[in-house]
Amino acid sequence: MSGSKPDILWSPHHVDRYVICDSELSLYRIESVGNSEAKAGALRLSEETTATLLAINSDTPYMKCVAWYPKHEPECLLAVGQANGRIVLTSLGQSHNSKCKDLMGKEFVPKHARQCNTLAWNPVDSNWLAAGLDKHRADFSVLIWDISSKFTPDASVTTDKIRLSAGDTDAGLVVTKPLYELGQNDACLSLCWLPRDQKLLLAGMHRNLAIFDLRNTSQKMFVNTKAIQGVTVDPHFHDRVASFFEGQVAIWDLRKFEKPVLTLTEQPKPLTKVAWCPTRTGLLATLTRDSNIIRLYDMQHTPTPIGDETEPTIIERNVQPCENHIASFAWHPSSQNRMVVVTPNRSMTDFTVFERISLAWSSTGSLMWACGRHLYECTEERNASSVEKDISTKMRQRAQSRYGHDTEQVWRNYLLAGGDDPQLKSLWYTLYFMKRYTEDLEQKPLVNKLPLVYSGIKNIVKSSSGTVESWCCWNGSDRQADVIRYHSDERCLALQLCGWIKRGPEIDVEPFLQSLEAEREWERAAAVALFNLDIRRSIQILNKGASAEKGDLNLNVVAMALSGYTDEKNSLWREMCSSLRLQLNNPHLCVMFAFLTSEPGSYDGVLYESSMAVRDRVAFACMFLSDSQLPRYIEKLASEMKEAGNLEGILLTGLTKDGVDLMESYVDRTGDVQTASFCMLKGSPGEVVKDSRVQCWIENYRNLLDAWRFWHKRAEFDIHRSKLDPSSKPLAQVFVSCNFCGKSISYSCSAMPHQGRGFSQYGVSGSPTKSKVTSCPGCRKPLPRCALCLMNMGTPVSSCPGAGKSDEKVDLSKDKKLAQLNNWFTWCHNCRHGGHTGHMLSWFRDHTECPVSACTCKCMQLDTTGNLVPLDTV
Repeated sequence: MSGSKPDILWSPHHVDRYVICDSELSLYRIESVGNSEAKAGALRLSEETTATLLAINSDTPYMKCVAWYPKHEPECLLAVGQANGRIVLTSLGQSHNSKCKDLMGKEFVPKHARQCNTLAWNPVDSNWLAAGLDKHRADFSVLIWDISSKFTPDASVTTDKIRLSAGDTDAGLVVTKPLYELGQNDACLSLCWLPRDQKLLLAGMHRNLAIFDLRNTSQKMFVNTKAIQGVTVDPHFHDRVASFFEGQVAIWDLRKFEKPVLTLTEQPKPLTKVAWCPTRTGLLATLTRDSNIIRLYDMQHTPTPIGDETEPTIIERNVQPCENHIASFAWHPSSQNRMVVVTPNRSMTDFTVFERISLAWSSTGSLMWACGRHLYECTEERNASSVEKDISTKMRQRAQSRYGHDTEQVWRNYLLAGGDDPQLKSLWYTLYFMKRYTEDLEQKPLVNKLPLVYSGIKNIVKSSSGTVESWCCWNGSDRQADVIRYHSDERCLALQLCGWIKRGPEIDVEPFLQSLEAEREWERAAAVALFNLDIRRSIQILNKGASAEKGDLNLNVVAMALSGYTDEKNSLWREMCSSLRLQLNNPHLCVMFAFLTSEPGSYDGVLYESSMAVRDRVAFACMFLSDSQLPRYIEKLASEMKEAGNLEGILLTGLTKDGVDLMESYVDRTGDVQTASFCMLKGSPGEVVKDSRVQCWIENYRNLLDAWRFWHKRAEFDIHRSKLDPSSKPLAQVFVSCNFCGKSISYSCSAMPHQGRGFSQYGVSGSPTKSKVTSCPGCRKPLPRCALCLMNMGTPVSSCPGAGKSDEKVDLSKDKKLAQLNNWFTWCHNCRHGGHTGHMLSWFRDHTECPVSACTCKCMQLDTTGNLVPLDTV
């Protein structure tokens, strides 16, 4: 390597030693020193490592290539290829091994002098050394030498193959006859032995890549290519080889050697070195001339033959170990992703290529990441409150409590959700009231193909007609003027959906007030009573709340102020209430005085109190706003709810397209696809459920249940969904077919579950008439017979002879629910014998083997439930 850039050669048997080769050989030992000061004379490679010079060898001039002996003994033996084609064996440091002393200084001389380009030791038969030489018209370019041939010649090689040079002073140290000669009239630029067979040698010749088989040297396999330099085998995949030419890297698969499976285009500058990482699968490093960048190619694919139509996924990365130009680099043989680089002035750097870090959230909220061969789990401590606020944790807990599955008392789903979210409370009470009043409106006109109650109050008030305006007096005082109220069937329905009144010909708010008192919502109950012009009832509620256990004594003061109400505009009472009402902390008390001090028809102080529930504001508007004011107010409030994603707005939008828009805002804000899925399924079937957004929420929730391994919860959800949305019911995928025509023998063609590995069960039909079918409905061939009663399958068990005696312990035919199961088809997956379910269960209570003669199959024991003991027998 005289006059060339230095190269690095790592020791094959010492993980802490390497050689720098240029005009001389320098042996270094790398050590870890941490942040402490380095030893005198040591070179700092990184913040944690230093290199100490151990030995220098200057006895081999004109070096062109170097190869380190692969075995431990002799130690530190190197082969040096020179510019004249000679190969010299040398060593670094003193060695007391006799074999090393015998080999030291031994030379292998070709017939014609020309430059030696590359050397390669055989990894299995370590006495074989392959050398690649320049072209000579009358000689071979690939020579394989046996370094021990003089002392222990191979039995297969005759002694005349070894010829000593005449006239040499030390003729025993010069060998001129190689073991094998290959590649005549060509040049060899690179060499490597193939690990899968010690007799296979891959050579980069002048115009092609050639594989020489030493068992038959007359034949070779080759492919024409320009990528003949730097051939190297992937240590983790022995059929994958890399080579380069100019600025391109070719990746070859030796099992499909016709052309490269992949070509990597580098920078315009020519390449100087490529090397596979010995500790990382599929990681290839390349270096270009006059560059301080090492480019990495991470090949993410399974090592299988790759055709023209597919290519492996390549992830490219650039790393910069140092600021100066890099002359060469070498991967560390054992430390993961570690390399040492050297610059033209022999400055060295120890560098670790950090792996790409992959992050992943688990379905339970844990954070995991992978780096190299290590997998880490986040152990960051989080307080309980932050975990409880996470929506995934909430959805997981709600799924375990069967949240959303209560279809009778729908409002209970709010309690299953934890009972602490006012928006969820409003949502589920709204859906409860909608379901409650749907039956009364089945004969009413439909809006957007949905029952009127599911279309929301916004659409209900738009269809309002026949509104009656009336003057109502206050209850409890004779001095106040009457107040204008509005009545219509649609407004009455809106009040019912708000929960203020129940079904009936007359408006009665008293049950609602009593429920609020039971929940100790004194202020809200007083406000509702006041809005219904019952000032005396409102005062009673306030006094009751003040006297209740842990009640607020200030409610007595509010009741006293309320009792002094007067309708005189210029009264001191009105002036003081108008100025002091905003200082009240409770919004319901605030809107009470806002209502009493407002002008008729102008109730902004009540309608736009954001702290008050939407349903209370809407109910108030339905009673006191005219037909011209009410739709505008509802439209504006609905728009605000949609924009904010407030679930209280479902009362206004209903389960319509506007409701889906509102729910989309809610999901975008919270990620609660669980509530969104159940909510949209509660409405009557229509176009809303078919909306792509609704289907996306449903599928995401199903995937969440699968990710949590809540298989049964997912199945329950699918059943619940199919009941509410019949279009989502999947088609039958499993059915009993006739042995003759192959058609299903069931009229319904519905799939029935099977039990574990042993038995499968199938019922013909639940109706009495269809249960009597004993032949295939397609070809009329008789169905198989029961192994016990010998009647054709399809015959009801109750009509079978001796059916009552077949089970003395339990008479399955007495229970209507079990009678259907009693008629099912049951058969063993192993021996294919079976019969009526009732007969099979009765037989295997007293027997272990199949009831068919000469069959020794233990059918029930093959079933996962066959060995379970009934709970009542424990």
